[in-house]
Amino acid sequence: MGSQIEPQELRSFVRHAEGTISPKTVASLYGRAEMLSRMPRPLQRWIVAHAGGESDIGFVVDPYCTFLAYGIRDEATATRLLPPDYRLAPTSMFADEAPRPCAILGAFTVRASTFCGVRVELYLIAEHVRTGMLTWVICDYESNTINYDPGQGFSGATTSHAVATTSHAGEVIIDVRSRERANHLSVTAALPQATVRALDRRLWVDGNLSVDYGGRLMHPGSEPFGLVFDPGEMTRALRVPHDAVRVERNTFGAGFREDEPFEVACFPYAQHFITTSYPRSRPIRDEHDLEEAVRGYVQRAG
Repeated sequence: MGSQIEPQELRSFVRHAEGTISPKTVASLYGRAEMLSRMPRPLQRWIVAHAGGESDIGFVVDPYCTFLAYGIRDEATATRLLPPDYRLAPTSMFADEAPRPCAILGAFTVRASTFCGVRVELYLIAEHVRTGMLTWVICDYESNTINYDPGQGFSGATTSHAVATTSHAGEVIIDVRSRERANHLSVTAALPQATVRALDRRLWVDGNLSVDYGGRLMHPGSEPFGLVFDPGEMTRALRVPHDAVRVERNTFGAGFREDEPFEVACFPYAQHFITTSYPRSRPIRDEHDLEEAVRGYVQRAG
């Protein structure tokens, strides 16, 4: 099923998401986040819980964000990284691939109302045992900009080196190295050999309605949050063949995942989201609710 969002509605939603992002505001928040990072974490969480201002923010992932899906060889170790009431859920990034328990690495450049920069995130794909919601559980990340998560609180940049870009030869070039942990991802993907393929809609649409934190980022009582977006942005992506991908180094999740990715996906266009400034739940449970939420933002934006 394709998106029911009309082209004019999509264009209005895109303008709204982009229009919330101000470089001046982002710059002013960096120093504030570094100051907050020096406070005790319980105080940081209290500040987040009582924060005023706009609760919704624009969140734009720039073109050529790239995802690598790895099978899980040690499910017991991976399961220990999940928050309570979750279990690993078999899935695949593309619609015609056999589902399997997997970890996904995402590398992208993001612009938001609160931060801009390069991020690499490690996800486990899980299902909530009571709600049945498929969920992207963020278990680790590295970033060259400010961050907030329930387990670690506020922080400044965590990287010593952060590159997520393209070349005129049609390559995606990723090289992100942590200065605080052993995390390092160095990948080159040649896009001329890629083909456009249909995505697994439960993973990319339903899964993005529920995002949670695990591993070192987890904290009891934190709520899963959802993204608002046109489902059409999650219909298809470039499938990069194995022989067009060179993973020079990847230490993210090395203790429980397989050595080589079984799928690589690249989105050659920007993705536009509205989300909450801090993790908060939304009453959006399916694609119909998601499309109505998009229309609601379009109407409020005039």
